Amino acid sequence: MSVPIVRTVAELRAVAAGWRRSGTRIAVVPTMGALHEGHLSLVRAALQKAERVVVTLFVNPKQFNSAADLAAYPRTENEDAAKLVPTGAHLLYVPDADEIYPAGFATAVSVSTLSEGLCGAFRPGHFDGVATVVAKLFLQTGADFAFFGEKDFQQLQLVRRLVRDLDIPITVVGCPTVRETDGLALSSRNSRLSPAERAIAPKLALVLLDTAERLARGSPVLPMLDEARATILAAGYREVEYLELRGETDLQPLARLDRPARLLVAAWLGDTRLIDNVSTSPVGKRPGARRSLHGEAAK
Repeated sequence: MSVPIVRTVAELRAVAAGWRRSGTRIAVVPTMGALHEGHLSLVRAALQKAERVVVTLFVNPKQFNSAADLAAYPRTENEDAAKLVPTGAHLLYVPDADEIYPAGFATAVSVSTLSEGLCGAFRPGHFDGVATVVAKLFLQTGADFAFFGEKDFQQLQLVRRLVRDLDIPITVVGCPTVRETDGLALSSRNSRLSPAERAIAPKLALVLLDTAERLARGSPVLPMLDEARATILAAGYREVEYLELRGETDLQPLARLDRPARLLVAAWLGDTRLIDNVSTSPVGKRPGARRSLHGEAAK
């Protein structure tokens, strides 16, 4: 048994048109491959909303800032297809670059404000590449729902704004970050960590959670962020690109925690760049019990 694979827009639309004629709802899970449990959890979540799920696999050259990084990105189509079988995904769409960006392609989609700062400050043009390919995938699949992980929180909010601003008829669903048992957020980049680095890596999430809890209880923002940066570096990370408190919906920087927010970080461990984020809100304004990294109610 295998998941059917299509490689052209024409093939994809022919399959989707058949589904639509029977009134079937379609969900899409955009990926760049190298699938892990985080991706597979998105597929399972999509199956709760739609009768048919399309997973896309496209290593998008327009969202890489480094040719070396693009060349090093893992291409594991056969393994990815095998991993999708138990999830119940119905179709794998694997276009090549010429299918997405044919000769003469001259259009770019840009979402201002939300693409600025955080990862956008360190990866110029990255989010234009994301917005452009996501808009194309939404139009190509004609999906009713799209599923993204919250680990790439800036990306998730940018996609939500893209859909709203361009009136694309699709519902964007954000799903909680999936983590290892020690708290490290799942990422395709984790495979690049050496054993020694892998032992250090979970400290990033632990520092985020501790800082978020202290902010929620009224600790001042700037001293807490300074302390967290120092703790991350002391743990063995070589650089903290950013560690910021931003508003949950608009991603505006916050000097004080007065509304639901996200604490977001990007840091380098050896030659691997890791990102993560956790939510936080002032005590008394939270929707429920505080949460651990794995989402269980904390004691």
